[in-house]
Amino acid sequence: MGILNLTPDSFHDGGRFDDAEKVLKHVELMIRQGATIIDLGAMSSRPGAEIVSPSIEGDRLFPYLNLIRQEFPDLLLSIDTVHSGVARQALELGAHIINDISAGTIDPKIWQVAQEARAPYILMHMKGTPQNMQDNPSYEDVVIEVLDFLIEKCGQLTELGMIDIILDPGFGFGKSVADNFRLLSNLHTLKILEKPLMVGLSRKSMVTKTLGIRSDEALNGTTALHMIALQQGAKILRVHDILEAMQCIEIWNAMQDSASA
Repeated sequence: MGILNLTPDSFHDGGRFDDAEKVLKHVELMIRQGATIIDLGAMSSRPGAEIVSPSIEGDRLFPYLNLIRQEFPDLLLSIDTVHSGVARQALELGAHIINDISAGTIDPKIWQVAQEARAPYILMHMKGTPQNMQDNPSYEDVVIEVLDFLIEKCGQLTELGMIDIILDPGFGFGKSVADNFRLLSNLHTLKILEKPLMVGLSRKSMVTKTLGIRSDEALNGTTALHMIALQQGAKILRVHDILEAMQCIEIWNAMQDSASA
């Protein structure tokens, strides 16, 4: 899953894709390098960010969504939003997947939108909101708490009749660096839910803070985390850098083929 941020303030690439030519060229590049899903986000969820209104988010998102659908009609598109109205209109315009960092806690109607459209729904764990999630987050056991949260929410979604649920443990969303590493090293425990696991590790603080570097220097560390995630059962990597992620996946697949030969 390739990340396309249509925001002025995302932590790594905010403001980089601010016109049609840049957006379409970047989407084309990601497809050529191997992306099978593109995740469009028009609201930053970096630590400290405020939730923007649906109207601001829609103004940023919908023109580019239309362009991308016209240029790449067969491309799977995910919409990174917490607003039911934005999700509904995006699906009507041709998007396929709802990626909701709030697990329905900010706008509960987003579950109904996904259910009515029979759209795959990405269920993510986050403690707090982007604005306050990194204000000294604490857990007795981060793995157990994330697992319990996802079990509860999956049960509620299943009762609504939703089938296509993807799980995201929410690396960096209300978690310390130590929490993130503990969660990653125990990611396999989430396989008990028998849902595909997606991870968003790309250039995040568990790389930059651990190594004392900037996000634009964090590609190598990201790749290391991606290999661990694949070993732990991740099925979708949400990334800024498609080529390097695909190379990581190819090496992982070669290892698997060798082990089963």
